[in-house]
Amino acid sequence: MDEAVLANQREILKMGAQSAPIVQSFGMLLEYNEKNEAVWTLPFNENLTNGLVVHGGAIATLIDNAGWFTLGQYYDHWIATVEFSTRLLDIAENDDLVATGHVVKLGKRISTATMDVVSKTDGRTIAIGSGTYAVTSVPLPSMAG
Repeated sequence: MDEAVLANQREILKMGAQSAPIVQSFGMLLEYNEKNEAVWTLPFNENLTNGLVVHGGAIATLIDNAGWFTLGQYYDHWIATVEFSTRLLDIAENDDLVATGHVVKLGKRISTATMDVVSKTDGRTIAIGSGTYAVTSVPLPSMAG
């Protein structure tokens, strides 16, 4: 897929992400890096803690989003999460978190990614994960529509 098509796909996905209720509730921000990897930032939000540290479920959401949005740009149809795993390695206290997705394999029907979550403050690895995503029959909307 050429860079112009990828850039268009990323814009479609970013627009969809911005309007997603979970993204708004969590306050997450989506960007793409120079390697075309999705980079999600989760600003610290006391409502996403268990009272002391960022809840593992919020971190798992970051993991899934990083994989999904990294792979989703390569298809003209929606993809669906088949499965993903999260390994929580450290706690996040009052930290903004940054999750990045990495392509492992792009297939015609099934794709895989690995993901990592780090502390924006000190770069500590908070979590790692992997996921499998299936291409659906539902086309992505076009920029015109």
